[in-house]
Amino acid sequence: MAEASAQGDQGSAPRILVFSTNNISDPGIDLPGSSHMHYSPTVMVISLPCTSGIKPSWVLYAIQQGFDGVFIAADGEECAYLSDCAERAAGIMTDAQKLLEEHGYQPQRVRMAAICSVCAEPFTNYMHEFSRALTGLGPSGEAAA
Repeated sequence: MAEASAQGDQGSAPRILVFSTNNISDPGIDLPGSSHMHYSPTVMVISLPCTSGIKPSWVLYAIQQGFDGVFIAADGEECAYLSDCAERAAGIMTDAQKLLEEHGYQPQRVRMAAICSVCAEPFTNYMHEFSRALTGLGPSGEAAA
């Protein structure tokens, strides 16, 4: 009975796709588990080498496939590949928000923050806050007609 209740809670929690980076944000995202911090099991992470490699169309595709929100765990100024990664990531974020709007989705369904290798507590807090915001928006569902 408790198992079914837990699954029901998980089913109602917003599904969040996180784009993370191998060297910078991944360790900070992995750290909550070993630190006994918790965030929703409906958060899924895809690792990439660099934030600037994210395509705005991936954000739209994630929403179209049923994710309620997309969180970009950015390198910030720590990117080992590009000195202008933070500026590129800001452009990706702007383009992703425009693309969502063009397809009838709320631009608030995508968020970005710099997550460092020891940012377990900030990442956990971002997931809780983003989950609450997405709950307020409701399921991503179909694009508005």
